[in-house]
Amino acid sequence: MGGRAQLMWDEAVTGYDFGPGHPMDPVRLALTMRLVEAFGLDREMRVVAAKPAGESTLRLVHREDYIAAVRAASANPRAADTSYGLGTEDDPAFEGMHDAAALIAGQSVAAAEAVWHGQVAHAVNFAGGLHHAMPGGASGFCVYNDAALAVARLLELGAERVAYVDVDVHHGDGVQAAFWDDPRVLTISLHEHPRTLFPQTGWPEETGGRAAEGSAVNLALPAGTGDAGWLRAFHAVVPELLAAFRPQVLVSQHGADTHFEDPLAHLAVSLDAQRLVGEACHELAHRYAEGRWVALGGGGYAVVDVVPRSWAHLVAIAAGRRIPPETGVPEEWRSQVFALTRQLGPGRMTDGVRPEWRSFDEHGYDPADRLDQAILATRRAVFPLHGLLP
Repeated sequence: MGGRAQLMWDEAVTGYDFGPGHPMDPVRLALTMRLVEAFGLDREMRVVAAKPAGESTLRLVHREDYIAAVRAASANPRAADTSYGLGTEDDPAFEGMHDAAALIAGQSVAAAEAVWHGQVAHAVNFAGGLHHAMPGGASGFCVYNDAALAVARLLELGAERVAYVDVDVHHGDGVQAAFWDDPRVLTISLHEHPRTLFPQTGWPEETGGRAAEGSAVNLALPAGTGDAGWLRAFHAVVPELLAAFRPQVLVSQHGADTHFEDPLAHLAVSLDAQRLVGEACHELAHRYAEGRWVALGGGGYAVVDVVPRSWAHLVAIAAGRRIPPETGVPEEWRSQVFALTRQLGPGRMTDGVRPEWRSFDEHGYDPADRLDQAILATRRAVFPLHGLLP
């Protein structure tokens, strides 16, 4: 297996732009790459620009009629067919939409190919993680589901067990839907409870289709959950399931919208806890998947203060050159932030906290605690299906 990590990047991914005022501001991608460059991480790994996903690749997940609708909306945004979720408030149609979405998908698919073929151990596409797109429709700022396409390509290449771990604040509904009846794919999503957040799915009782019971895992966290609860929940569910499933590849989605500054959700997670989960996914890939790790971005709408730092940490972890949290942010990057956004960038690669949590298995649980209730609901729904005690 190749030892180096690979970063997928093409400046044209910033063309995935729903327009002024939309939360999915592509400046977050540009600022992340500029921060990666400011730290010299691009010199520590291969930087590759892949081709856009072609029609046959997109059809691994998406219906032919939906792809045609995206192409039509891309050519004439005013005539977008809203029955496919296009031309809506969440997913406004824009000229070149198909090309931009297919380009992002192509990066994630190429990342999966590089890891599977052993060219690199780890590959990162922080422009990806568009996990809400469905086989037949756009949803939640997502046109093509690059995460599901990456998993589908791994299966096409011969993978028999792929684990997908999604820590975005929103439920990874599109990936779950794509593999609902496929026992070769284990999807694990930690997200804010569907009672309080889009897409109102991801209940613990959603455990996979009849042919794949236990293949879908959902941990619905109470609004307001912070570092200690988020980390406790992750470690109470993810490692044991990966140990039981024995994936050949780990694909993880690292939406930064769990952060306490994110304007679209209600968790209270710090940058420092996000970094620890990135490190945990890296370690779990080595422990259970022979190091094969595809790491994707996702949501994240605090586009200056949070997203670039969170994903720069993710890139650094994959590159094997972790950035100490107390490190100052390079002044050259802060100047670029001001030039692009007229905002002042953050000064350090930390929120100034040291996250701590209590192990669910070692310290027991409190049946009256809402977080522990959520953990127990997930373990009771899924663990027995994997031969594990809840």
